[in-house]
Amino acid sequence: MDAESGAVAAARALAARLAPALPVTDFRVEPVEAMSFADHFADVVLSIAVLHFARDDAHFAAMLRTMWRVLRPGGLLFCRLASDIGMEVRMRPRGGRRYQLPDSSERYLVNEALLLEWTRELGGELLDPLKTTEQQRLVHEVALGTIG
Repeated sequence: MDAESGAVAAARALAARLAPALPVTDFRVEPVEAMSFADHFADVVLSIAVLHFARDDAHFAAMLRTMWRVLRPGGLLFCRLASDIGMEVRMRPRGGRRYQLPDSSERYLVNEALLLEWTRELGGELLDPLKTTEQQRLVHEVALGTIG
């Protein structure tokens, strides 16, 4: 699922080619915080470059809780999101957890304490230690789709 219909259409086309038996109802255009999948629907939830688009703490919480809700007990929630870990001095505060990054984009940033707090609150456990990657400016912009 994705809030952007183009992304969902691309996923449907890829699945039609690679996994034609996959139910078309598994592809939905909707925001993360309003995901309509049933409770405990998924064995794995992948959240790649989604959570750092949260508007504020409440929006982040709604997105994260919804992802956790659709996850089956014993399932895996994998998230890749922007953080200030190791880059605190390079970020410009914009209020709350929103920061301007070195590439001038603005994101909701987490830190280690917040991630560990949410892990405990949701009753999860880290399967691996937290890992961070500092991306070069060009790679960061490509990942955000701002070049080309």
